[in-house]
Amino acid sequence: MAPSSRLDERAPVFAISVAAELSGMHPQTLRQYDRLGLVVPQRTRGRGRRYSARDVMRLREIQALSQEQGVNLAGIKRILELQDEVQTLQDQLQRVRETLESMSPAQRRVFTADRDGEISALRRGERPRRSSGSGALVVWRPGHR
Repeated sequence: MAPSSRLDERAPVFAISVAAELSGMHPQTLRQYDRLGLVVPQRTRGRGRRYSARDVMRLREIQALSQEQGVNLAGIKRILELQDEVQTLQDQLQRVRETLESMSPAQRRVFTADRDGEISALRRGERPRRSSGSGALVVWRPGHR
């Protein structure tokens, strides 16, 4: 099997001088961003910083937010945290969708119980009909009392 010519965007391959040049920043700026937690590169055994292609993209994004949009470093940090959170949630959603797609139709059924205890199966996307009785909601958790 031939090795992939595509660079893993998370692989720590760039020394600080190269990452600084690729991002258009001074190495001291990268050190400051590391201290602030904006971009935290991986470390070598000798404690040298190694930046990934993803880190360089993030540095460029920080520079654009700072210089072009006028966002301060605290604001940039919050923006990056929110972007990471959105990405995490999108990844989780994708895994749930894949799990759902791999389930058989029988596994995807949803069951409801009315106030008299009658159980019925619903089709995917269908909502139970409202009864004219109580609007109370009962949550059943197996093993909990």
